[in-house]
Amino acid sequence: MPESTVPAASAGPGAATEELLALDRQHVWHPYGPMPGTADPLVVESAAGVRLRLAEPAHGQRELIDGMSSWWSAVHGYRHPVLDEAVRDQLGRMSHVMFGGLTHEPAVRLAARLAEVTPGDLEHVFLSDSGSVAVEVAVKMCLQHWRSLGRPEKRRLLTWRGGYHGDTWQPMSVCDPKGGMHHLWSGALPVQVFAEAPPAGFAAEPDPAYVAHLHEQIGRHAHELAAVVVEPVVQGAGGMRFHSPGYVRALREACDAHDVLLVLDEIATGFGRTGELFAADHAGVVPDVMCVGKALTGGYLSMAATLCTPRVAEGIARGSVPVLAHGPTFMGNPLASAVAGASLDLLLSQDWRTRVQQVSDGLRTGLAEAAELPGVREVSVLGAIGVLRLDHEVDVAAASRAAVRAGVWLRPFRDMVYAMPPYITGDEDVARIAAAMCAAAREG
Repeated sequence: MPESTVPAASAGPGAATEELLALDRQHVWHPYGPMPGTADPLVVESAAGVRLRLAEPAHGQRELIDGMSSWWSAVHGYRHPVLDEAVRDQLGRMSHVMFGGLTHEPAVRLAARLAEVTPGDLEHVFLSDSGSVAVEVAVKMCLQHWRSLGRPEKRRLLTWRGGYHGDTWQPMSVCDPKGGMHHLWSGALPVQVFAEAPPAGFAAEPDPAYVAHLHEQIGRHAHELAAVVVEPVVQGAGGMRFHSPGYVRALREACDAHDVLLVLDEIATGFGRTGELFAADHAGVVPDVMCVGKALTGGYLSMAATLCTPRVAEGIARGSVPVLAHGPTFMGNPLASAVAGASLDLLLSQDWRTRVQQVSDGLRTGLAEAAELPGVREVSVLGAIGVLRLDHEVDVAAASRAAVRAGVWLRPFRDMVYAMPPYITGDEDVARIAAAMCAAAREG
């Protein structure tokens, strides 16, 4: 292994930060970035509440309001005393124990709580490490269900365009191959069935022609479809598009009519982000399989879950291999389970609906002027999500600098400047986030 080459430390301010960035450039491969990196990331030394404290000032700012909830997970903010205490308490008992042949109270209590709060009869809970893996497990559940029932030909998935479900193998196959980087894997990924993207507009009446399109696509391919996999109501990283809950109801009806399983990916939308506890609740729909993650632990540790109905589990149990063939090393990690349980209890013990609505109202008010900005094509707000869609690809570096100058951390991408603030963000800080989004749109 080659030795790390870093500049010699000096007594001047910033020497430690420069050394850290040199090591970062040499060794750290950041998400969706090249190696070596072409731009230095900001170094965060601590976080509390809704603020990130930087090791060195950037564009005149030492603290930034986090408009992203750390990729939509830190819904309670940082260093929350309840969540800190849950981790400390569990650390004093055990940090980890394998889940094969063993169990423990934090994971059992968490699974029972998830089964209680999710829609319908999603009774069975498989814990994993990340959202993408939760979708892998969901697909495996569906494929194994049909194989166990003697129908191995039902092995394809249907989704609609504009979606994103993660960067591991099966999830990549149901991400839109035209809109993202997963076209790199064309010819290697399983070939799935894609319906057209759902028409935009959460409050819009469902388009009968599009509903008919969904029914037609599912009916035509029903003999080979194991499942339909979609993000309900909000398509997240694939484009931040909102659609009518009526289309989720249409999928449920079509899946029931044609004997196809329905998987809802609630990794980004779960735990209150859209104004309902789960986006499926807007539609009054119970899926056969649901995936949750991100906000599950309040952003403290990596954990996700795949829940299924007794129908799915019983189908798997009838096969020649009657077990779900999956087992992550850190499955059911006690630390993650404990803080996830505490995060869920914290959320549900408070008036989270009012808090999310206040964030929503603040974003709507603060972004009202954005519709008149040059280059802004669309302004959308749903729950604690605000989106400015531009008529061009955003200049990520310029837009990010503008947001930082305004004292806010944002992560624009593609043709969007968007925010998903922690639910605890106060009215003044929400207004600053909205102002920073407008500044980013002007510069980007």
